[in-house]
Amino acid sequence: MSQMFHLIRHAQASFGAEDYDNLSEVGHMQSAALGAALKHQGLRPDALFIGAQKRHRQTWEGIESALGTGLVPVVLPGWNEFDFGGLLEARYASRSDKPADLHTARKTHFRILRDTVLEWQRDEIEAPPESFTAFTDRVREAREIVAGSGAKTPLAISSGGAIGHTVSDVLNAPAEQMILLQLQIKNCAVTRLVMAKGNVWLNGFNETPYIDDSNADALLTYS
Repeated sequence: MSQMFHLIRHAQASFGAEDYDNLSEVGHMQSAALGAALKHQGLRPDALFIGAQKRHRQTWEGIESALGTGLVPVVLPGWNEFDFGGLLEARYASRSDKPADLHTARKTHFRILRDTVLEWQRDEIEAPPESFTAFTDRVREAREIVAGSGAKTPLAISSGGAIGHTVSDVLNAPAEQMILLQLQIKNCAVTRLVMAKGNVWLNGFNETPYIDDSNADALLTYS
């Protein structure tokens, strides 16, 4: 049996706020709009998996408000994002050039995050919150749980890093492709994977069926 796995990035969270892990007002709009678009496409997932972070559950609640599946989510912490805030702090623990706007200015934050992830992958950051190997193992395990669920059309809500890693892993791409993919992934974007007999193929990446010319200025976000 083949599976069409829909892997969805969470809607816009609260960048720069004291608690990032909550959807913004735009994020709530995005998740409901994606649910309506998926319903229009005729999607009927038969199993649901979410990461353990609040923004994952909130995104599903918005999608479900339109889809109306009645599915109860299975929580898989393997779909959680890596602790990017802690990773950035670990990088600067022994350095004096930490930018004052590291966590509040998007351009600065994501430029430095890219370089930081590359250092993390090369094991050049001392005492990170999680090793890159551990992150790799848990994301792969989460995908294997979905593959072994027996569902024909499973759906999962995750985060950019876990999705970027999954796509680069499926494509057998170099590790550094993870962050390059991650930084492209739009909020509430859909990645589709075909899984069968232990094999996985990329079927679609970074799709936003809820966005068109009429709402792109309001709903198209990356963080």
